[in-house]
Amino acid sequence: MSLRIYGNRQLKTLPGQATRPTPARVREALFNIWQGEIAGCRWLDLCTGTGAMGAEALCRGAREVVGIEQSGRACSVIQQNWAQVARSEQKFRVIRGNVVQRIPDLAGQMFDCIYFDPPYASDLYEPVLKLLAHHQFLAPEGELAVEHSPDRVLPNAIDSLTACRQKSYGNTAITFYRAQSTTT
Repeated sequence: MSLRIYGNRQLKTLPGQATRPTPARVREALFNIWQGEIAGCRWLDLCTGTGAMGAEALCRGAREVVGIEQSGRACSVIQQNWAQVARSEQKFRVIRGNVVQRIPDLAGQMFDCIYFDPPYASDLYEPVLKLLAHHQFLAPEGELAVEHSPDRVLPNAIDSLTACRQKSYGNTAITFYRAQSTTT
């Protein structure tokens, strides 16, 4: 499968549907929503898949991109794709493993933009949202985008994360969350 991102750059992909890339229309919409947030940001990409979202963030000026992906074959492709698009001053790393088990490895870090795109039928949504809230990964002005089926209802709030909007694009929906301040 051919996959192109910002600047008409072509990315490598795995054969078949093992890694389901976010549709181009959805990628474009998300980056339009976050257009003023990407340059200089720290980006966390959960269930990274093809790495297209992180590659797009690097192309648009993200300072650092971190991805977590379970598939070893996909991690190799992601690493190649990100190396192809990153500039020398940008950092990136791909962490292989189960997202629920590997998220705690990032404790103490904060991200301006977090993109979470698990397999739609998985049971990862609530555990990952709870971990993100518990470890306070979202920067104070940051935002989390969760890709899901339009049929799936995500919680309006989970611990310190509160849904602030939802967008639908055909068979794909994105729910956005912000961290609520715990100080009074």
